[in-house]
Amino acid sequence: MTDSRQQLIDYISTDAVFHGDFTLTSGAKASYYVDLRRVSLDHRVAPLIGQVMLDLIADVPDVAAVGGLTMGADPIAAAILHQGAARGAGLDAFVVRKEPKDHGRGRQVEGPDLAGKRVIVVEDTSTTGGSPLTAIAALEKVGAEIAAVAVVVDRNTGAKERIEAAGYPYLAAIGLADLGLTE
Repeated sequence: MTDSRQQLIDYISTDAVFHGDFTLTSGAKASYYVDLRRVSLDHRVAPLIGQVMLDLIADVPDVAAVGGLTMGADPIAAAILHQGAARGAGLDAFVVRKEPKDHGRGRQVEGPDLAGKRVIVVEDTSTTGGSPLTAIAALEKVGAEIAAVAVVVDRNTGAKERIEAAGYPYLAAIGLADLGLTE
């Protein structure tokens, strides 16, 4: 395990895991909640996220950009973009809106032109896989090729299986066991 990955696990465990009674996006109940925005927007942790995610996606060839459905994916994509630039990687970032804008150019996917380019859809915490799949639908409409889905924390609640069943590789940097969590 890399030092950056262990540091990231420590920050998430300390600052982003909450215990109690929670309702997840799926409607399922959980005894803990992983609120990655508590750390993904932290100046100490965002660089670690970028480093760990770059390591995770390093073997995926010819990737031009990373991003996903706003809001969970936004800080993850920005962290990857900045750490990638520091490493000399030419990765751009993009944002997928939940709905196309109703003004201006009416775009749903913001950022560089992705037509014909290989992209990785990123997410902070994945439960059902719904957010990445929503982003994928919008990206395919603009002609992007989906190389993979990569998440920081996988809750092990079916997202991997759902995304792979849809035909996309699924990568996760951190699992529940890494955080000392079980359902």
